[in-house]
Amino acid sequence: MKKTLFLSPPSFDGFDGGAGSRYQAKREITSFWYPTWLAQPAALVPGSKLIDAPPHDQTVEDVIEIAQDYELIIMHTSTPSLPNDVKCAETIKAQNPNIKIGFIGAHVAVLPEQTLTENPIIDFVCRHEFDYTCKELAEGKSWNEITGLSYRDRQGNIHHNEDRPLIHDWDSLPSVLPIYHRDLDITKYFIGYLLHPYISFYTGRGCPAKCTFCLWPQTIGGHLYRTKSPEAVGREMEEAKALFGDKVREYMFDDDTFTIDKHRAIAISEHMRRLKLTWSCNARANLDYDTLKKLRDNGLRLLLVGFESGNQQILDGIKKGIKLEVARKFMENCHKLGITVHGTFIIGLPDETQQTIEETVRFACDVSPHTIQVSIAAPYPGTELYRQAEENNWFSNNSLVASSGIQMSTLQYPNLSSAEIEDAVEKMYRKFYFRPKAIIPIVTEMLTDPQMLVRRLREGREFFSYLKDRRTQATAKAASVVVS
Repeated sequence: MKKTLFLSPPSFDGFDGGAGSRYQAKREITSFWYPTWLAQPAALVPGSKLIDAPPHDQTVEDVIEIAQDYELIIMHTSTPSLPNDVKCAETIKAQNPNIKIGFIGAHVAVLPEQTLTENPIIDFVCRHEFDYTCKELAEGKSWNEITGLSYRDRQGNIHHNEDRPLIHDWDSLPSVLPIYHRDLDITKYFIGYLLHPYISFYTGRGCPAKCTFCLWPQTIGGHLYRTKSPEAVGREMEEAKALFGDKVREYMFDDDTFTIDKHRAIAISEHMRRLKLTWSCNARANLDYDTLKKLRDNGLRLLLVGFESGNQQILDGIKKGIKLEVARKFMENCHKLGITVHGTFIIGLPDETQQTIEETVRFACDVSPHTIQVSIAAPYPGTELYRQAEENNWFSNNSLVASSGIQMSTLQYPNLSSAEIEDAVEKMYRKFYFRPKAIIPIVTEMLTDPQMLVRRLREGREFFSYLKDRRTQATAKAASVVVS
């Protein structure tokens, strides 16, 4: 077994490379998701180590010192962070040329030839669902025999082995929770709408929904939802309670759509109730009242829901599979049951106009989730949205993120510029949050929880600083356009 390091490298200040389906970027407030994509193969490789540098404030120098003791380094990368991650790999190899370094992630999964051709420092990339590909690399198996691997041989030639089948026996996969306990400081992970400290992880992969913008199902996990059994999840949660005790205030099931199988979700929730654990999950805005009530009674606190838009034509165009009237009824039921909802929205999807942006703002204010996140449509390679942007010449000259890590609009339309899309993000935040209906619940939350009081005040400062940085970026961008 080769001594293996799984690495999420240092990046932009505040950059969350582990972020979900919409984008990887600097967040509006301090936010870090767990490195689930690295933790799962790390759990398969005995004696390996996981480093998640950004939330732990580890520098490239820190990483180099640790990396000296390893033979194999597997790094997670993304489209916006790839140049930065390649520089980190170059620095590591400059210290030890014998280390083999490979990349995993959605970008390299769909662009293996380009990644290896443009970046000679990279020895290999693991395509698509790569957990067992990483395991076989660590075991020292001959590279030409490892499915799902693209690699550079000693003569510099690039080879692409056949694809690896998706994992169907999820009960056989070891839990990532002992890896979290061993290698990560759970107090370093914040998400604005989750209790702190929290833990997030997957109980399955794949999503039956066909949303055109969503990254992971189209590049790695596929559209077949493959899961651990409720009994296996129950055993993992027993292990979690033994490992972390009362330190964790909330568990987040980060499956793309945890509630797509209602019976399974209810069965898992019964284990959470038995263990007296508070939990949250991703959900579609079409759960019925009875299911919501059962989940709430079994410890559900919050649902993370992708509403995306308040315009039905846009929702149909991105194949969301949700009707606005159904989403309204869903939110009505959540309010009745006291289930907190964090709603996510996307500005700049195909068919977006100033009018549809206003419709989205009105819809968000009408259904009034507790908190919202407003993202810019991000066409990642491998997604249908990316293909549409290429075919229709929607791409602007912008990168997905600026050098600061702040998300930018790389899309523009005949009747809507990239600058207007970016400006709409701040406008939507201000119109949503500067309402009594939004402010009062947050203030009440602060007054009833001293930890939340301190936290919300910090997040408020960070949020307004983020908006200021975004305006500064927009002004600099506009000035450069005028000069050119």
